[in-house]
Amino acid sequence: MSNPLLSLLQIELPIIQAPMVGVSTPGLAAAVSNAGGLGSIGIGASTVEQARVMLRETAAQTGKPFNVNVFCHQPAVRDAVREAQWLQFLAGFFAEFGATAPGALREIYTSFVEDAGMLQMLLEEKPAVVSFHFGLPGQAAIDALKAAGILLLCSVTSLAEAQAAQDAGVHALVAQGYEAGGHRGVFDPQQDVQMGILALVRVLVDACRLPVIAAGGIMDGAGINAVMQLGASAAQLGTAFILCPESSANGAYREALKGPRAQQTRVTSVISGRPARGMVNRNFTSLEVPGIVLPDYPLTYDANKALNVAAATRGNSDFAVQWAGQGAPLARELPAVALVELLVAEMQSGHGFVVT
Repeated sequence: MSNPLLSLLQIELPIIQAPMVGVSTPGLAAAVSNAGGLGSIGIGASTVEQARVMLRETAAQTGKPFNVNVFCHQPAVRDAVREAQWLQFLAGFFAEFGATAPGALREIYTSFVEDAGMLQMLLEEKPAVVSFHFGLPGQAAIDALKAAGILLLCSVTSLAEAQAAQDAGVHALVAQGYEAGGHRGVFDPQQDVQMGILALVRVLVDACRLPVIAAGGIMDGAGINAVMQLGASAAQLGTAFILCPESSANGAYREALKGPRAQQTRVTSVISGRPARGMVNRNFTSLEVPGIVLPDYPLTYDANKALNVAAATRGNSDFAVQWAGQGAPLARELPAVALVELLVAEMQSGHGFVVT
């Protein structure tokens, strides 16, 4: 089976572990890479020095390629009225837990599009792969990363985004279907066409010259085979790896994923200010109200994190962020290497990928 993407990435298996901030760890990424796939870490919520430590911890555990993911969202536009209205709305929920809502919101994540220090760190550390989420950085940053020999992936949710990424010079496209857990990679949240993974893969394979990596609701070997049959060169799995002991998901998150709540996931913007899919709890049932215009991402996220802390101090996880895709009920609790081996066995039993 000829697969130019695997040759390009220098990996053996068409299996990519998604870079899930708050869940992915250097240990998880290294285990997947050591097993023949492409492990990933997410540094979008990290400072430059925190990110450098994560890269070095991953590199210390594997000599194989791994992926480093950055957030390329448009920086927040401050709006005092919107921010005050949202904090006023949340005040009652804070009061439930004997807490007071923050007096102001912070832009808790620096976008890679304006983070020269993060770019310089990547150029110094030279990970094998860097991936973009929420859009693209400036052309100068793309050109500099490529000149350093770094392979570039970009999450896309539509043909227009794919064409923009292709024109910018990335090496492969991560086609993120609406089924995917966590944040939508959409460049502009006001322009989300909400395509499912099967249609998106076919459209991109037909129209683009770059390899396509399918992401969204893929949990087992049958799912990997299906998207590859449609023309994808690999599959990216996120929710499938949450129950691995190497992930940093907490106990409440793991129990939810193993229980009936895994059967219902929804997309909402009220948690962070950007659309994202997770298991339904009070973030979805209590915070979604008509008529309120949310602050920009990640300002809205700052408020939600504070609310979750207030709830957690009272032993309550009703406002915990528990991202998961639509395939969540299929999650298996296995060490990462064992899960990769099982995925390969499932692919082979379905007459899909053959390791040569």
